[in-house]
Amino acid sequence: MKKETSRAKEVRRKAREYLLGMMTYYEEPLVIERGQGATVVDIEGREYLDFFAGIVTVGLGHCHQAVTERTAEQARTLQHASTLYLTEPLVDMGERLAEITPGRLKKSFFTSSGTEANETAVLLARSHTERNEILALRQGYTGRSSLAMGLAGQSAWRLPGSDVGGIVHAPGPYCYRCPYEKTYPSCDLVCARDLEDVIQTSTSGKIAAFLAEPIQGLGGFITPPKEYFQIAVEIVRKYGGIFICDEVQTGFGRTGTKMFGIEHYGVEPEIMTVAKSLANGTPVGATIAVPEVADSLKGFTISTFGGNAVSMTAAGATLDVIIGENLAQNAQEIGVYFRECLEGLKEKYPLIGDVRGMGLIQAIELVEDGKRPAPEATNRLFEETKKRGLLIGRGGIYRNVIRFTPPINIHKADVDQAIQILDASLDTVQTQQK
Repeated sequence: MKKETSRAKEVRRKAREYLLGMMTYYEEPLVIERGQGATVVDIEGREYLDFFAGIVTVGLGHCHQAVTERTAEQARTLQHASTLYLTEPLVDMGERLAEITPGRLKKSFFTSSGTEANETAVLLARSHTERNEILALRQGYTGRSSLAMGLAGQSAWRLPGSDVGGIVHAPGPYCYRCPYEKTYPSCDLVCARDLEDVIQTSTSGKIAAFLAEPIQGLGGFITPPKEYFQIAVEIVRKYGGIFICDEVQTGFGRTGTKMFGIEHYGVEPEIMTVAKSLANGTPVGATIAVPEVADSLKGFTISTFGGNAVSMTAAGATLDVIIGENLAQNAQEIGVYFRECLEGLKEKYPLIGDVRGMGLIQAIELVEDGKRPAPEATNRLFEETKKRGLLIGRGGIYRNVIRFTPPINIHKADVDQAIQILDASLDTVQTQQK
């Protein structure tokens, strides 16, 4: 192993002194210097296979040539105008999203992040319905603003304790740890049907919207049963609410076959939010709504950086690659192979209690003594995979879920390398537990 240089130590020292609220992975934070495809290189020159893709963001891998070249060219032409002016890249991206999103979704508002996209979505829902209350799910996560933290269904991400009113949380579709102690499919989807009781007992009965992720990202890639959203959204609409689908992590081919996660569930939302993979790492967020919801927003609203020409060009280039190379299908095929490999590791290691996900958004939940969460083992696995050159993510309310979101253009050889490292790392962690 290479000896750490003074450069890495100096970067970490400056981070401690000058950066606010930095939560970093690993006992010694990784200092990344460059990346290409599924590989990143740290400041020491060590290479890592990135199976977290910058928190589900560089869906095409780092520094994709086609995206980078078009983005750089736009940066040399026009970088910024704000939403007070029109540019071709801005309008073209609005048209593009209308073409590829499900159902009647048509009109978009662009921002710089998923947090802002979700803020805009709630604003739209309240404006359209002339109601205030929002139904969200436990284990959910929607961003880091005050409103978004209020919507979060995890205490760790509600800083310093949300005081935002008008938000009610319902139990989520967490089959592995079912809050009703049922088993799918004999459960009759009680998690979805219970939304009606939550609305009747914990709201005024007149809700504005139901906001949910097709797969709960920071919740640990909790993947609902196939019938969940049809039942849940029907109940929400019965009480006058609309459905906000948060596709910030699941969007743009990652779930396999389809462009968006909700398309696997046969439900069309009134509002959808996207970000992350849309521009392959360039900051962007978007809220897209059906016309009658979009047109209900009256009054002044702007976004200084939203829809800037550079982000819109990067997004257009990214979509060209995803669609042109049929990467949603690649995510499906490689995702099936990856899932089979993870299931094989589950058979080998009792430490893995559950494997879940779709396409190339997969997770393993680590447990001990049955189903007791194993966050310390998760910490050790993180360090072991890092030593061997694999970057992974984590999540779950118990911090015991490993999240995998490699670029959606990866190959089987990448999966084989990741599985080999996981296998060796799990063996080390499980041996330490004996």
